[in-house]
Amino acid sequence: MPIRILIVDDSAVMRKIVERCLRQAGMDLGQVCEASNGAEALALVRENQFDLILSDINMPVMDGLEFIRNLKELETGKDIPIVMITTEAGEKHVVEALSLGAKGYIRKPFTPEQVKEHVIPILRS
Repeated sequence: MPIRILIVDDSAVMRKIVERCLRQAGMDLGQVCEASNGAEALALVRENQFDLILSDINMPVMDGLEFIRNLKELETGKDIPIVMITTEAGEKHVVEALSLGAKGYIRKPFTPEQVKEHVIPILRS
């Protein structure tokens, strides 16, 4: 069954790289939506159903941590698994994202194998 995915990153190039990695990892993608920040992502979650969200942490307008806080308050968003994609070298932001409800994280740069290794188990659970 095709997976409905939301990719949240302020870089359009990075959003395309994430999508390409998911496809190269052999994932059956259905609807793929993109948002450039957490506020845009929340608007999409209110109007669409997603099986998975992949989100950057550092973004303008609304960062990934604030996005998770707001998402968990939405009836339509509280049960969607989130994987953070980040360049964060420090553990502080990653630990905070996990404590807020993110199911995992992938560090940039990443390979399709790393994406598959982190995402497939989350989708199966």
